[in-house]
Amino acid sequence: MLNYLWAAMILIGVIWGAFHGTLDDVTESALSGAKEAVSLCITMLGILSLWSGVLKIAERAGLLKKFSRALRPFIRFLFPQVPDDHPACEAMSTNIIANMLGLGWAATPAGLRAMQQLDQLNDKKGTATNAMCTFLILNMSSLQLIPINMIAYRSQYGSVNPAAIVMPALLATAVSTAVGILAAKLLERVWP
Repeated sequence: MLNYLWAAMILIGVIWGAFHGTLDDVTESALSGAKEAVSLCITMLGILSLWSGVLKIAERAGLLKKFSRALRPFIRFLFPQVPDDHPACEAMSTNIIANMLGLGWAATPAGLRAMQQLDQLNDKKGTATNAMCTFLILNMSSLQLIPINMIAYRSQYGSVNPAAIVMPALLATAVSTAVGILAAKLLERVWP
């Protein structure tokens, strides 16, 4: 569906440009936009590679296990139906830690692993459990202590102070995470 929407918008833009005699501007904008997208992707690939590597080193050094233990009371509160020693707990902790560092892309593999592990505990295949829904909400709201990706975007586009986003991002993600968790816990009581 989204492909049709994008195709329609591009087609409308080209037709509009041709109709109004500004097809050269449309072409120039498309080419400069493509160039900027490639440049941004290369920059973000470097940042993603760096922080994914740091996350992998932390995992091999045992830091993620230590952080997972520190997060265990929080995980136990949010996911009481998941056993403490289940592999989903470690995958969820890794995802939460990566999101807290603003590494959404690096958090994705751990999030997918966590969902697969949570699905193993699911009695009704094809239906999301409360734990799966709560984790998805937590993942989407993603409390960020250091929004590394946003700082990189701001730096890429010439911001005078790229790190100025830290406090607003922390406040916004703290509120969204709190509201998401509250909503998940309230809805668990309505639809157990």
